[in-house]
Amino acid sequence: MSIELTEAAVAATIDHAILKPDFTRADVDRELDIAAEWGVFSVCVRPSDIPYAVRRLDGTGVAVGTVIGFPHGTTSTAAKVAELRRAKDDGAVEFDMVVHIGGLRSGEDDLVTADIAAVVEAAAGSVSKVILETSYLDLEQIARGSRLTEAGGATFVKTSTGFAGGGATVEHVKLMRDSVSPAVQVKASGGVRGLESAIAMLDAGATRLGTSASATILGELRARAEGRTASGAEDDSSY
Repeated sequence: MSIELTEAAVAATIDHAILKPDFTRADVDRELDIAAEWGVFSVCVRPSDIPYAVRRLDGTGVAVGTVIGFPHGTTSTAAKVAELRRAKDDGAVEFDMVVHIGGLRSGEDDLVTADIAAVVEAAAGSVSKVILETSYLDLEQIARGSRLTEAGGATFVKTSTGFAGGGATVEHVKLMRDSVSPAVQVKASGGVRGLESAIAMLDAGATRLGTSASATILGELRARAEGRTASGAEDDSSY
């Protein structure tokens, strides 16, 4: 593991996910407040929530990111680029795009790389992450998707949306880490529900965690540092 297991260091790896389609404004408020309370690196919000999240988190030090082509990745490249540009204008600073899953599975590498590269170009130097949706892929496709992510110029390759079943596994994170150069980072998301799974993903080579269980993970870490047992663990069944 490349980080020290302190609360601040682990919080700095977390993108707190606020993506459930049925969330009300009160739900979003609660999750934004959790992110601010625990001092995570960023939130990853639904595109329509970006301006509100930017305002509510102003002064907290928590960055606002969003998703592009989510959750299926099958919107056109032009639509993904337009979505990113609007998200950037609204104040988002990191962008998690879903790869063209069918194209990747079909071996259409040029299509996949061009799709990624167009989105990365629109991000204009901002952090870009490519979601492979590993639960739909075999090992060869995961490795190839990781390489295509690097070829397209993205900052991160990421495991999952959290909405396709499955989620991050140690095996897949290690494979993704081994398939790209040190210039590309790995984000583990989907199923990171507590401190044990967070540590496992960081040990496997992830440098960012996508999760809605930030309070659970960091609460367990704080309790361990204080020599007590954490209580009130959250259920994070979808992300």
